[in-house]
Amino acid sequence: MIKDFFSLALKNLKSRGIRSWLTLLGIFIGITAVVSLISLGNGLQLAVASQMGLASNELITVQAGGITGYGPPGSTVVEPITKGDARAIERLSSVEIAVRQNIKSAKVEFNDVVNFRYVGSVSNKEEERDLMQTRANAGPIMGKLVGENDFGKVTLGYNFYDKSEEWGGEAIIPGDTILINDERFEVIGIREKVGSLISDNAVSMLEEDMEDLFEYGNIADLIIVKPKSEDLMDKTKADIEKLLRQRRGVKEGEENFEVSTPESALATINSVLEGVQIFILIVASISIFIGLIGIINTMTTSVMERKKEIGITKSVGARNEHIFSQFFIESSLLGLIGGLAGAIFGTFIGFAGTYGINNLLGTELVPNIDFVLIFLTLLGSFLIGGIAGIIPAMKAAKQNPVEALRG
Repeated sequence: MIKDFFSLALKNLKSRGIRSWLTLLGIFIGITAVVSLISLGNGLQLAVASQMGLASNELITVQAGGITGYGPPGSTVVEPITKGDARAIERLSSVEIAVRQNIKSAKVEFNDVVNFRYVGSVSNKEEERDLMQTRANAGPIMGKLVGENDFGKVTLGYNFYDKSEEWGGEAIIPGDTILINDERFEVIGIREKVGSLISDNAVSMLEEDMEDLFEYGNIADLIIVKPKSEDLMDKTKADIEKLLRQRRGVKEGEENFEVSTPESALATINSVLEGVQIFILIVASISIFIGLIGIINTMTTSVMERKKEIGITKSVGARNEHIFSQFFIESSLLGLIGGLAGAIFGTFIGFAGTYGINNLLGTELVPNIDFVLIFLTLLGSFLIGGIAGIIPAMKAAKQNPVEALRG
């Protein structure tokens, strides 16, 4: 019996042609927005986490607040942090090691072609250098990383690898010489891809070379901190904040610096994305509501047009519940078909958006199909269609067969 109702409902939907498709539009737009939004939101969250270097879950980053312009982390602030801050942080009982790092924008020249890239400092102390490499999470794809005595030598990020089209038809390889702010440096290696816009475009050199090249003195753009234990992450963060408030003469709530753990950074990202998601979900809900009204209108019109059909069906023995079921299932299928089309199109947008994020940010996110999400949206659209059809179905079921045949 149910199978017959579904078959008849599909036949009736096909016979109404363009009116059925227009009815599906609201549901289609709403479900497309929901599916694509959630897919892109998840991908964007992973991409931003990668860009911010949140792959490691054991390190804390410290940088100055009060940004005055665009540039690498900590490079355009009102009151920068210093090398002395790093030494003071390292003396805290909860801290195992604290490393200063500077990141500057520089002119890079090779084969008479000039580009502007980031340059990052590397400590010549093995323990500090190992911490930086742990944070970067990338070994060499060619050559080697900058070591203790590699003065006048540099390692390049992944986006320098096999990019002959960017350097006048010649790819940079270990052994080549490049100019950084018109000073000569030997390339000794190229790093693996990490999916970070800064890291993959950065040149790494020893801290002494950077100080000579940029003359930034005691300033630190970042301080990378490793707690003595992962369990001490929150305590270490609180200790650093207390220390820097004292050193910089600011009160709690008026900090001109930022101390970030991976969890707090991800929480900030999530809160921003959630705000965007809520806004778009509201817009999607409005679209779905419009679709619901459209289904009600279409099914009510259908009841009026099919009075004789209802009368004939009742005259040959159909009961009220049969008529109700027929129109209820027909309405539910309207919602389901709109939801199915929206889920397919939304998934396609999610795939295309993920590849777009990869191209824009240099990440390697793999798009995936969220079958649970698709199932829930299909179930929801089926129920929305059913709810919209309850009143028209009840009207159809209550039709008097004699009056219906006359009408």
